[in-house]
Formats: sequence, structure tokens, C-alpha cells
Amino acid sequence: MIREIVIISGKGGTGKTSIAAAFASLMENGVLCDADVDAANLHLLLKPKVVESHSFMGGGIAEIRNEDCVACGICREVCKFDAISEDYHVDSIACEGCGVCVDMCPQEAIDFPIQQCGEWFHSETRFGPMIHARLGIAEENSGKLVSLVRQQGRELAEAEGRNLLLTDGPPGVGCPVIAAIGGAAALVIVVEPTVSGLHDMQRVAELGKHFGVPGLVAVNKFDLNLEMTEKIEAWAVDQALGLVGRIPFDSSFVEAMVAAENIIEFAPESDAAKTVREIWKKVLASKALNNMGIADLR
Repeated sequence: MIREIVIISGKGGTGKTSIAAAFASLMENGVLCDADVDAANLHLLLKPKVVESHSFMGGGIAEIRNEDCVACGICREVCKFDAISEDYHVDSIACEGCGVCVDMCPQEAIDFPIQQCGEWFHSETRFGPMIHARLGIAEENSGKLVSLVRQQGRELAEAEGRNLLLTDGPPGVGCPVIAAIGGAAALVIVVEPTVSGLHDMQRVAELGKHFGVPGLVAVNKFDLNLEMTEKIEAWAVDQALGLVGRIPFDSSFVEAMVAAENIIEFAPESDAAKTVREIWKKVLASKALNNMGIADLR
């Protein structure tokens, strides 16, 4: 049975991807997924070799067939983005792909062809297979691409007899995050000990709760603000979230990134590396996963 652990944070820059890369080196019999398609960067640490690449087809852009257009003006009236010129040509940059003009045109003179918005990849890394993607600049449908990445990761795991998906999720609480967490076995929420960190964690934890996915909290750079760390952990306990560990501030994380390695590879004897190993063990031993038959993954 395939289960998925999604690593998320309420904001970017918390160290989520660094921890995901470290978990990757500790994972056994799993598939990696980078679901942060708007700003994918897990590949920078894992240096994947692409096995397959595929186009991602997302939303459409309106195209007016001028030979069928009667210049009634309805499309210009309903377009809230001023994307249609006076001579009835669509500005592809201004068009947001909402499709209102297509629906409202009485002559049915507007086409809505689907566009290529990005690419997704099946790759091999030194820690196992990986599914990842790249969304085009300013393109829409990141949530759809996140869902595709997770789906392909699960299909790959099934095909190769693997029983775990390890997903580096997007930050925040928007559409890509919603697409990344539904149906997961557990969320590892990485949080920094700041006021905004607490607030962001609360939002993403509530989102996980809404979708019925158990949350596990890891405080990164905990020793920079012990008082806030304790507040974060107290709130997590009050909300029945699991506590899996505190990661100390360590410049080795940055040095590891520069070397395109994770903390386990770069500084295996550091306190940070030892802590990450313990957190991974606690994640696999957590009630959220053991209730679903994951204990044998350890």
C-alpha cells in the first residue's frame, strides 16, 4: 500500500526543501516528488537525470476568428482584463484565459485552444526515482500540475513496487498547497520560530485539518528564539499535532546547498544531521503513519 508524506510550510524560506532532500537520503523503497512547481528547486540538490519529459497542457487563450466576427462588441464588454483590441484581436499577454468571451460570443467566433504551460519529468536520482515539473513563467494551473506530479509519482511507485511517496510541497495555503495535500498520509510542517512563522503554521495546519490529513511539526532554527519555539509547540500540542523535533541553526545547511548536497551527505556528524535523522525516525514511527501500516518502512 502506497502512502505519501508531504513536507510543507506556511511560507517559503523555512528550510522545507533542505529537509526534504535530507529525508530523501534516508528514505527506502520510495519515490520522490517535487510538487513546488512554481519555484521547483529540489532538483538543484538531487541533480536528477531525466528519463522522460512530457508537455503539460494547461488553460486556454482566446483567439478570435475575424472572418466570423461581426464586431458586436460583447466580448470587449465582458472582458475584465481589457485583452481585446478595438479591431478585435486578443492580446495573449493580457488574456487571463477565463473563457468568458468564448461563452458570451453570439457568433461562436472565438476559439479557446489549450496551451502548453510547462513540462513534467520522470528522472532518476542517487536516492531513487523522482517526478518533478517546471511551470512556465507567469502561467496558470499550478494546482493542476501539482496534482499531475503526485498522480505520476503514485503510478510510478505502483509500477515499481514501491510503498512510499516523499513529496516536497509548495509553500503557503493557496491552490497548489490544496492540490498537494489531499489524500496524503501525513504532513510534515516545517516552521521557523517567529511570530509570522507561528501564524503561517496555524494557517497551513488548519488547511491540513480541513482535509483530514494529520500534521507533524518540526521547528527549524529553534535556538534562535526559544520562547517562540515553545509557543509554537504549545499550540501544536493543543491542536493535537505531533511534535517530531527541533532543528538547530547550522550554517552547514547553506554550505551543503552550495555543494549541491543535503545535510546528511555534507555534514553527517553535525548536530543538525543527527537531528534530521531522529526526526525522520519519528515521522515513520508516528501514530499517523503507523495507523496506516507504515511502520515496516523503517
